[in-house]
Amino acid sequence: MKAIKNIRIEDYSYNLPQERIAKYPEKQRDNSKLLIYDKGHISETSFKNIPGLLSENELIIFNNTKVIQARLEFYKDTGAKIEIFCLEPHIPADYSLVFEAKKKCTWKCLVGNLKKWKTGKIFHEINFNGNKITVNAEKSEKQTDNSILINFSWNTGKISFGEILEKAGNTPIPPYLNRKSEEIDKKSYQTVYSEYKGSVAAPTAGLHFTENIINEIQKKGCSTDFVTLHVGAGTFRPVKSKIISDHSMHTEHFTVSLETIRNLKKHAGKIIAVGTTSVRTLESIYHLGNKFFNKDFKPEISQWECYENPTKISFETALNEIEKYIDKQENKILEAKTKIMIAPGYKFRVVNKIITNFHQPQSTLLLLISAFVGNENWRKIYDYALKNNFRFLSYGDSSILKI
Repeated sequence: MKAIKNIRIEDYSYNLPQERIAKYPEKQRDNSKLLIYDKGHISETSFKNIPGLLSENELIIFNNTKVIQARLEFYKDTGAKIEIFCLEPHIPADYSLVFEAKKKCTWKCLVGNLKKWKTGKIFHEINFNGNKITVNAEKSEKQTDNSILINFSWNTGKISFGEILEKAGNTPIPPYLNRKSEEIDKKSYQTVYSEYKGSVAAPTAGLHFTENIINEIQKKGCSTDFVTLHVGAGTFRPVKSKIISDHSMHTEHFTVSLETIRNLKKHAGKIIAVGTTSVRTLESIYHLGNKFFNKDFKPEISQWECYENPTKISFETALNEIEKYIDKQENKILEAKTKIMIAPGYKFRVVNKIITNFHQPQSTLLLLISAFVGNENWRKIYDYALKNNFRFLSYGDSSILKI
C-alpha cells in the first residue's frame, strides 16, 4: 500500500506534441485507428474491424451517460461576460429531478472571470417558443475544491432547467482542444447509445461505436449491457502533486441495475469495459460488495479503501452481496459514488479487457492503464502509437487491451 501511495507521477509522463492531439473527430466514427495489445504483442487495424477481435459469450459494458450542455454564458448589467460551468446538481441533488426543476435549482459550478463578479445577480436571456425568458444566477457558498454553489432562477414555470441547458448551454469539450465548442460537437461529443443526462465530459472510448458495429458485435454472440457513471470535470484535472498520495480524486456518481449485476455474474472472466469510466464503475461494484459483506452499507468507495480493506471475497460473492442490497431498494437499482484510485499495484477483480483512447501524460487515467497492462507495457503501447501516427485524447484513436 505504501509503495502505491508513493508512486511518482513524473514516471508516467511522455512527450505529446500538440499536433498529435485530435481537435476534431473522424467524419465517420468507426474510421478511427485501433491499436491491439494482446498479451505483449502490439498490432493495429481499423476500429470498424473490432467485432472480429471479440469472442463469443463476452460481455461488453458501455457507459450510457449523456453529456449535458454544461457551459453557460451570463452577463452583468455592465455587459461583462461571466462563464458558468455546471458540474453537478446540489438542490435537488438527484440528476433526474434537477433537469425537471421549474423556476429554480442550485448547482456546484466553476466560474470563469470570477474577479469581475463580486456580488449580485447576473443574467442570461433566451427566446423559448417565442417567449423571452430571463435566467438569473447568484453566488452562494464556496466549496473546498474551488467550485461555487450557484442558485439559478428563471421567470417562468413553463421551462425546465434541462431545457434551459439545451437551449442556452454549450458543449463542454475538453480544454486541451484549445478551441471553442461548435455545433458539430453537440452530436460528435455524444455516444450513439447515450441515454441519461449528467456528464460534463464524454466517455470518449464509446465515441467510436456506431449502431452498425454494436449490431455486428451482438450477431457474433457477444452480449452488451450498460452502467451509468456521470463523468465529472475532474477527469481533465492533471496530477500536480509529486506523489499520488497527495492527489485528491474527484467523486463520480453511478447507477447499475439488478439485471446488469446478474449479467456480470453470468459472464465472469469475459467482461470487456468500454472506457475508463466503465472500468472505474465495474471495479467499484466489486469493492462495494466487499464492504456490504463486512456489514458496511454506505454505497460509496473512497480513494484508497480498495487497498486498505483486509477482506477480499470472490467476484461471485461480491456480486451476490450487491444483489441482496439492490433487492432491498425500492427502485431495484444500485446508486453509489466512487473516488477509486486505480494505480499500478491494483488487482483487477472484474475487468478482463479494456477498450480505451490514449490519455494525457501524468493523468490518473494513464495510471489506470499502467495498472492494467504493466509499467513497461504502457510505454511500449504509447511509443507505438506515437510512431505510427495515432491521434490522441478525446477525439483521437482507440485501443483494445488484453492481458
